[in-house]
Amino acid sequence: MATLNIKPAAACRYDLLSLGEIMLRLDPGEGRIRTAREFKVWEGGGEYNVARGLRRCFGLRTAIATAFAENEVGRLLEDFVLQGGVSPEFIQWRPFDGVGRLTRNGLNFTERGFGVRGAVGVSDRGQTAASQLKPGDFDWDHIFGQLGVRWLHTGGIFAALSDTTAQLVIEAVVAARKHGTVVSYDLNYRPSLWKSIGGQKRAQQVNQEIARQVDVMLGNEEDFTACLGLEVEGADEHLQHIDVSAFKRMIETAVKTFPNFKATATTLRAAKTATVNDWAAIAWMDGRFYESRRYPDLEILDRVGGGDSFASGFIYGLMATGDPQQAVNYGAAHGALAMTTPGDTSMAVKNEVEKLMQGGGARVQR
Repeated sequence: MATLNIKPAAACRYDLLSLGEIMLRLDPGEGRIRTAREFKVWEGGGEYNVARGLRRCFGLRTAIATAFAENEVGRLLEDFVLQGGVSPEFIQWRPFDGVGRLTRNGLNFTERGFGVRGAVGVSDRGQTAASQLKPGDFDWDHIFGQLGVRWLHTGGIFAALSDTTAQLVIEAVVAARKHGTVVSYDLNYRPSLWKSIGGQKRAQQVNQEIARQVDVMLGNEEDFTACLGLEVEGADEHLQHIDVSAFKRMIETAVKTFPNFKATATTLRAAKTATVNDWAAIAWMDGRFYESRRYPDLEILDRVGGGDSFASGFIYGLMATGDPQQAVNYGAAHGALAMTTPGDTSMAVKNEVEKLMQGGGARVQR
Protein backbone atom coordinates (compact mmCIF):
# COMPACT_ATOMS: atom_id res chain seq x y z
CA MET A 1 0.00 0.00 0.00
CA ALA A 2 1.40 3.40 -1.00
CA THR A 3 2.11 5.68 1.94
CA LEU A 4 2.19 9.44 2.27
CA ASN A 5 5.78 10.59 2.66
CA ILE A 6 5.94 14.19 3.87
CA LYS A 7 9.25 16.03 3.92
CA PRO A 8 10.53 17.19 7.31
CA ALA A 9 9.70 20.79 8.14
CA ALA A 10 13.35 21.72 8.73
CA ALA A 11 14.18 20.87 5.11
CA CYS A 12 11.66 23.30 3.59
CA ARG A 13 10.89 27.00 3.62
CA TYR A 14 7.16 26.37 3.38
CA ASP A 15 4.85 23.74 4.78
CA LEU A 16 2.33 24.36 2.00
CA LEU A 17 2.08 26.34 -1.23
CA SER A 18 -1.30 26.94 -2.88
CA LEU A 19 -1.66 27.64 -6.59
CA GLY A 20 -4.85 29.51 -7.48
CA GLU A 21 -6.74 32.76 -7.92
CA ILE A 22 -7.78 35.16 -5.16
CA MET A 23 -10.83 37.34 -5.77
CA LEU A 24 -12.36 40.24 -3.90
CA ARG A 25 -15.61 39.01 -2.32
CA LEU A 26 -18.43 41.52 -2.01
CA ASP A 27 -20.98 40.40 0.58
CA PRO A 28 -24.39 42.09 1.00
CA GLY A 29 -24.70 40.59 4.49
CA GLU A 30 -28.28 39.61 5.26
CA GLY A 31 -29.57 41.20 2.03
CA ARG A 32 -29.57 40.39 -1.66
CA ILE A 33 -27.06 41.36 -4.34
CA ARG A 34 -29.84 42.75 -6.53
CA THR A 35 -31.03 45.22 -3.87
CA ALA A 36 -27.78 45.95 -2.01
CA ARG A 37 -26.66 49.48 -1.20
CA GLU A 38 -23.45 48.46 0.52
CA PHE A 39 -21.17 45.44 0.63
CA LYS A 40 -18.72 44.02 3.15
CA VAL A 41 -15.41 43.21 1.47
CA TRP A 42 -13.41 40.02 2.02
CA GLU A 43 -10.89 38.03 0.03
CA GLY A 44 -11.38 34.46 -1.07
CA GLY A 45 -10.38 31.69 -3.44
CA GLY A 46 -10.76 27.93 -3.19
CA GLU A 47 -7.04 27.19 -3.24
CA TYR A 48 -5.98 30.26 -1.25
CA ASN A 49 -8.49 29.61 1.53
CA VAL A 50 -6.64 26.39 2.38
CA ALA A 51 -3.28 28.17 2.71
CA ARG A 52 -4.82 30.89 4.84
CA GLY A 53 -6.59 28.43 7.14
CA LEU A 54 -3.38 26.47 7.68
CA ARG A 55 -1.54 29.69 8.56
CA ARG A 56 -4.09 31.48 10.72
CA CYS A 57 -5.71 28.55 12.51
CA PHE A 58 -2.93 25.98 12.60
CA GLY A 59 0.23 28.11 12.50
CA LEU A 60 1.91 26.52 9.46
CA ARG A 61 4.14 28.40 7.01
CA THR A 62 2.21 28.89 3.80
CA ALA A 63 2.45 30.83 0.53
CA ILE A 64 0.28 31.53 -2.50
CA ALA A 65 1.28 31.39 -6.17
CA THR A 66 -1.04 33.72 -8.10
CA ALA A 67 -1.17 36.97 -10.06
CA PHE A 68 -2.80 40.38 -9.54
CA ALA A 69 -3.29 43.37 -11.79
CA GLU A 70 -1.18 46.28 -10.53
CA ASN A 71 -3.80 48.72 -9.29
CA GLU A 72 -5.53 49.71 -6.06
CA VAL A 73 -7.79 46.65 -6.07
CA GLY A 74 -4.76 44.40 -6.51
CA ARG A 75 -3.04 46.12 -3.59
CA LEU A 76 -6.19 45.66 -1.49
CA LEU A 77 -6.06 41.95 -2.24
CA GLU A 78 -2.37 41.92 -1.29
CA ASP A 79 -3.26 43.61 2.01
CA PHE A 80 -5.78 40.85 2.77
CA VAL A 81 -3.13 38.23 2.01
CA LEU A 82 -0.66 39.94 4.34
CA GLN A 83 -3.28 40.16 7.10
CA GLY A 84 -3.88 36.44 6.69
CA GLY A 85 -0.19 35.71 7.22
CA VAL A 86 0.24 33.96 3.86
CA SER A 87 3.54 34.75 2.14
CA PRO A 88 3.22 36.94 -0.99
CA GLU A 89 6.61 35.78 -2.28
CA PHE A 90 5.13 34.13 -5.38
CA ILE A 91 2.52 36.75 -6.30
CA GLN A 92 3.13 38.08 -9.80
CA TRP A 93 2.09 41.61 -10.72
CA ARG A 94 0.73 42.33 -14.18
CA PRO A 95 0.45 45.82 -15.76
CA PHE A 96 -3.01 47.37 -15.60
CA ASP A 97 -4.21 49.08 -18.78
CA GLY A 98 -6.45 51.54 -16.94
CA VAL A 99 -9.71 49.91 -18.04
CA GLY A 100 -9.38 46.14 -17.64
CA ARG A 101 -9.49 45.19 -21.30
CA LEU A 102 -6.27 43.21 -21.02
CA THR A 103 -5.99 42.30 -17.36
CA ARG A 104 -7.91 42.90 -14.15
CA ASN A 105 -8.64 41.54 -10.69
CA GLY A 106 -11.59 39.23 -10.12
CA LEU A 107 -14.73 40.07 -8.13
CA ASN A 108 -17.10 37.61 -6.50
CA PHE A 109 -20.52 38.77 -5.29
CA THR A 110 -21.87 36.25 -2.78
CA GLU A 111 -25.19 35.96 -0.93
CA ARG A 112 -25.07 33.78 2.15
CA GLY A 113 -28.61 32.45 1.84
CA PHE A 114 -31.06 31.89 4.67
CA GLY A 115 -33.68 29.22 5.34
CA VAL A 116 -35.36 28.22 2.10
CA ARG A 117 -33.26 30.74 0.11
CA GLY A 118 -29.99 29.14 -0.93
CA ALA A 119 -26.63 30.85 -1.17
CA VAL A 120 -25.84 32.55 -4.49
CA GLY A 121 -22.49 33.37 -6.06
CA VAL A 122 -21.99 35.71 -9.03
CA SER A 123 -18.43 35.89 -10.31
CA ASP A 124 -16.99 38.71 -12.41
CA ARG A 125 -13.59 37.31 -13.35
CA GLY A 126 -13.04 37.50 -17.10
CA GLN A 127 -9.52 38.48 -18.22
CA THR A 128 -8.12 38.35 -14.70
CA ALA A 129 -4.38 38.34 -14.14
CA ALA A 130 -4.53 34.89 -12.55
CA SER A 131 -6.52 33.41 -15.44
CA GLN A 132 -3.71 34.40 -17.81
CA LEU A 133 -1.01 32.53 -15.89
CA LYS A 134 0.67 29.88 -18.01
CA PRO A 135 3.39 27.22 -17.95
CA GLY A 136 6.81 28.76 -17.46
CA ASP A 137 5.59 31.62 -15.25
CA PHE A 138 6.97 30.00 -12.08
CA ASP A 139 10.37 28.40 -11.52
CA TRP A 140 9.14 25.19 -9.93
CA ASP A 141 12.61 23.66 -9.66
CA HIS A 142 13.67 26.65 -7.57
CA ILE A 143 10.48 26.61 -5.49
CA PHE A 144 10.25 22.87 -4.84
CA GLY A 145 13.89 21.89 -5.24
CA GLN A 146 15.88 24.73 -3.71
CA LEU A 147 13.53 26.56 -1.33
CA GLY A 148 11.61 23.42 -0.46
CA VAL A 149 7.85 22.94 -0.06
CA ARG A 150 6.36 20.05 1.87
CA TRP A 151 2.91 20.17 0.27
CA LEU A 152 1.35 21.68 -2.89
CA HIS A 153 -2.38 22.36 -2.95
CA THR A 154 -4.36 23.39 -5.99
CA GLY A 155 -7.73 22.65 -7.48
CA GLY A 156 -10.41 22.55 -10.11
CA ILE A 157 -11.45 26.18 -9.83
CA PHE A 158 -8.06 27.43 -10.96
CA ALA A 159 -7.75 24.69 -13.59
CA ALA A 160 -11.08 25.84 -15.09
CA LEU A 161 -10.13 29.48 -15.57
CA SER A 162 -8.43 28.98 -18.95
CA ASP A 163 -6.54 26.49 -21.07
CA THR A 164 -3.28 27.97 -19.80
CA THR A 165 -4.16 27.63 -16.12
CA ALA A 166 -5.04 23.97 -16.68
CA GLN A 167 -1.65 23.48 -18.34
CA LEU A 168 0.03 25.33 -15.47
CA VAL A 169 -1.60 23.05 -12.91
CA ILE A 170 -0.30 20.00 -14.77
CA GLU A 171 3.20 21.54 -14.95
CA ALA A 172 3.11 22.32 -11.21
CA VAL A 173 1.91 18.91 -10.01
CA VAL A 174 4.44 17.07 -12.17
CA ALA A 175 7.26 19.27 -10.82
CA ALA A 176 6.08 18.85 -7.23
CA ARG A 177 6.07 15.08 -7.48
CA LYS A 178 9.54 15.14 -9.05
CA HIS A 179 10.84 16.91 -5.96
CA GLY A 180 9.00 14.75 -3.44
CA THR A 181 6.36 17.33 -2.55
CA VAL A 182 2.95 15.92 -1.62
CA VAL A 183 0.20 17.05 -4.01
CA SER A 184 -3.41 17.61 -2.97
CA TYR A 185 -6.20 18.67 -5.32
CA ASP A 186 -9.73 19.80 -4.56
CA LEU A 187 -11.97 19.01 -7.52
CA ASN A 188 -14.32 21.93 -6.69
CA TYR A 189 -16.56 21.60 -9.75
CA ARG A 190 -18.21 24.88 -10.80
CA PRO A 191 -20.51 24.44 -13.84
CA SER A 192 -20.41 28.18 -14.56
CA LEU A 193 -16.64 28.10 -15.11
CA TRP A 194 -16.75 25.26 -17.63
CA LYS A 195 -19.93 26.36 -19.41
CA SER A 196 -18.25 28.32 -22.22
CA ILE A 197 -15.10 26.19 -22.58
CA GLY A 198 -16.41 22.71 -23.27
CA GLY A 199 -18.69 21.99 -20.33
CA GLN A 200 -18.55 18.83 -18.27
CA LYS A 201 -16.81 16.82 -21.00
CA ARG A 202 -13.86 19.21 -21.00
CA ALA A 203 -13.85 19.31 -17.20
CA GLN A 204 -13.45 15.55 -17.12
CA GLN A 205 -10.65 15.56 -19.69
CA VAL A 206 -8.66 18.14 -17.73
CA ASN A 207 -9.29 16.76 -14.26
CA GLN A 208 -8.62 13.16 -15.22
CA GLU A 209 -5.20 14.15 -16.54
CA ILE A 210 -4.41 16.11 -13.38
CA ALA A 211 -5.73 13.33 -11.14
CA ARG A 212 -3.00 10.96 -12.32
CA GLN A 213 -0.44 13.18 -10.53
CA VAL A 214 -2.36 13.65 -7.27
CA ASP A 215 -1.55 12.09 -3.90
CA VAL A 216 -4.50 13.40 -1.88
CA MET A 217 -7.80 13.93 -3.71
CA LEU A 218 -10.56 16.01 -2.14
CA GLY A 219 -14.11 16.79 -3.20
CA ASN A 220 -17.77 16.14 -2.66
CA GLU A 221 -19.94 13.62 -4.52
CA GLU A 222 -20.85 16.06 -7.31
CA ASP A 223 -17.16 16.78 -7.84
CA PHE A 224 -16.16 13.14 -8.24
CA THR A 225 -18.99 12.54 -10.70
CA ALA A 226 -18.71 15.73 -12.75
CA CYS A 227 -14.91 16.01 -12.82
CA LEU A 228 -13.78 12.38 -12.89
CA GLY A 229 -16.80 10.71 -14.50
CA LEU A 230 -17.36 8.38 -11.55
CA GLU A 231 -21.02 7.39 -11.35
CA VAL A 232 -22.13 5.97 -8.02
CA GLU A 233 -25.79 5.28 -7.28
CA GLY A 234 -27.07 6.90 -4.12
CA ALA A 235 -24.47 9.68 -3.79
CA ASP A 236 -26.50 12.87 -3.98
CA GLU A 237 -25.77 16.19 -2.30
CA HIS A 238 -29.45 17.04 -2.23
CA LEU A 239 -30.52 14.12 -0.05
CA GLN A 240 -32.08 15.03 3.29
CA HIS A 241 -29.83 12.55 5.11
CA ILE A 242 -26.23 11.41 4.84
CA ASP A 243 -25.82 8.02 3.16
CA VAL A 244 -22.28 7.00 4.15
CA SER A 245 -22.39 3.75 2.18
CA ALA A 246 -22.89 5.62 -1.09
CA PHE A 247 -19.90 7.84 -0.40
CA LYS A 248 -17.77 4.82 0.45
CA ARG A 249 -18.67 3.24 -2.87
CA MET A 250 -17.72 6.45 -4.62
CA ILE A 251 -14.32 6.61 -2.93
CA GLU A 252 -13.66 2.92 -3.62
CA THR A 253 -14.37 3.57 -7.31
CA ALA A 254 -12.04 6.58 -7.28
CA VAL A 255 -9.06 4.78 -5.76
CA LYS A 256 -9.46 1.83 -8.12
CA THR A 257 -9.58 4.19 -11.09
CA PHE A 258 -6.62 6.23 -9.86
CA PRO A 259 -4.31 3.91 -7.91
CA ASN A 260 -1.87 6.80 -7.36
CA PHE A 261 -4.25 8.26 -4.74
CA LYS A 262 -2.69 7.72 -1.33
CA ALA A 263 -5.59 9.37 0.47
CA THR A 264 -8.95 10.79 -0.48
CA ALA A 265 -11.62 12.56 1.50
CA THR A 266 -15.05 14.03 1.04
CA THR A 267 -17.36 16.17 3.09
CA LEU A 268 -20.83 14.78 3.81
CA ARG A 269 -23.53 17.41 3.75
CA ALA A 270 -27.31 17.11 3.84
CA ALA A 271 -28.77 20.58 3.33
CA LYS A 272 -32.08 20.73 5.17
CA THR A 273 -32.17 24.49 4.64
CA ALA A 274 -29.51 27.04 3.71
CA THR A 275 -28.90 27.60 7.40
CA VAL A 276 -29.35 24.09 8.84
CA ASN A 277 -27.21 21.24 7.49
CA ASP A 278 -26.13 17.85 8.69
CA TRP A 279 -22.34 17.84 8.38
CA ALA A 280 -19.62 15.21 8.58
CA ALA A 281 -16.70 13.85 6.57
CA ILE A 282 -15.15 10.57 5.51
CA ALA A 283 -11.63 9.73 4.38
CA TRP A 284 -9.88 6.74 2.85
CA MET A 285 -6.20 5.97 3.45
CA ASP A 286 -4.09 2.81 3.73
CA GLY A 287 -7.00 0.71 2.51
CA ARG A 288 -9.36 1.80 5.30
CA PHE A 289 -12.20 4.27 5.82
CA TYR A 290 -12.25 6.85 8.59
CA GLU A 291 -15.37 8.79 9.58
CA SER A 292 -15.52 12.02 11.53
CA ARG A 293 -18.05 12.63 14.25
CA ARG A 294 -21.32 13.94 12.86
CA TYR A 295 -22.66 17.43 13.36
CA PRO A 296 -26.44 17.08 12.97
CA ASP A 297 -28.52 20.21 12.48
CA LEU A 298 -25.42 22.39 12.23
CA GLU A 299 -26.47 26.04 12.17
CA ILE A 300 -24.70 27.89 9.39
CA LEU A 301 -24.09 31.60 9.01
CA ASP A 302 -22.07 31.41 5.77
CA ARG A 303 -21.44 28.08 4.04
CA VAL A 304 -18.93 29.44 1.50
CA GLY A 305 -15.45 28.12 2.29
CA GLY A 306 -16.60 25.29 4.53
CA GLY A 307 -15.11 22.69 2.20
CA ASP A 308 -11.84 24.62 1.97
CA SER A 309 -11.64 24.76 5.76
CA PHE A 310 -12.27 21.02 5.86
CA ALA A 311 -9.35 20.62 3.46
CA SER A 312 -6.98 22.72 5.56
CA GLY A 313 -7.93 20.85 8.74
CA PHE A 314 -7.53 17.49 7.01
CA ILE A 315 -4.11 18.46 5.62
CA TYR A 316 -3.01 19.76 9.01
CA GLY A 317 -4.05 16.52 10.67
CA LEU A 318 -2.04 14.45 8.20
CA MET A 319 1.01 16.69 8.49
CA ALA A 320 0.93 17.02 12.27
CA THR A 321 -0.15 13.54 13.34
CA GLY A 322 0.04 11.21 10.33
CA ASP A 323 -3.22 9.71 11.64
CA PRO A 324 -6.07 9.72 9.09
CA GLN A 325 -8.69 9.47 11.86
CA GLN A 326 -7.32 12.58 13.52
CA ALA A 327 -7.05 14.26 10.13
CA VAL A 328 -10.70 13.74 9.20
CA ASN A 329 -11.72 14.89 12.68
CA TYR A 330 -9.67 18.08 12.35
CA GLY A 331 -11.13 18.71 8.92
CA ALA A 332 -14.78 18.25 9.87
CA ALA A 333 -14.47 20.36 13.02
CA HIS A 334 -12.61 23.17 11.25
CA GLY A 335 -15.13 23.21 8.41
CA ALA A 336 -18.02 23.33 10.87
CA LEU A 337 -16.53 26.28 12.75
CA ALA A 338 -15.67 28.16 9.56
CA MET A 339 -19.32 28.12 8.51
CA THR A 340 -20.35 29.92 11.71
CA THR A 341 -18.59 33.15 10.67
CA PRO A 342 -18.93 35.38 7.58
CA GLY A 343 -16.49 35.39 4.66
CA ASP A 344 -14.71 32.68 2.72
CA THR A 345 -11.89 32.18 5.20
CA SER A 346 -11.78 30.62 8.65
CA MET A 347 -11.81 32.72 11.82
CA ALA A 348 -11.33 29.67 14.07
CA VAL A 349 -8.30 28.99 16.23
CA LYS A 350 -6.71 25.63 16.85
CA ASN A 351 -7.90 25.15 20.44
CA GLU A 352 -11.51 25.79 19.34
CA VAL A 353 -11.14 23.11 16.66
CA GLU A 354 -9.70 20.61 19.12
CA LYS A 355 -12.38 21.36 21.70
CA LEU A 356 -15.09 20.71 19.11
CA MET A 357 -13.37 17.50 18.02
CA GLN A 358 -13.63 16.29 21.60
CA GLY A 359 -17.34 17.06 21.79
CA GLY A 360 -17.12 20.47 23.44
CA GLY A 361 -20.27 22.56 23.50
CA ALA A 362 -21.12 26.16 22.79
CA ARG A 363 -21.15 27.50 26.37
CA VAL A 364 -19.90 31.03 26.75
CA GLN A 365 -16.15 31.40 27.29
CA ARG A 366 -15.31 33.89 30.09
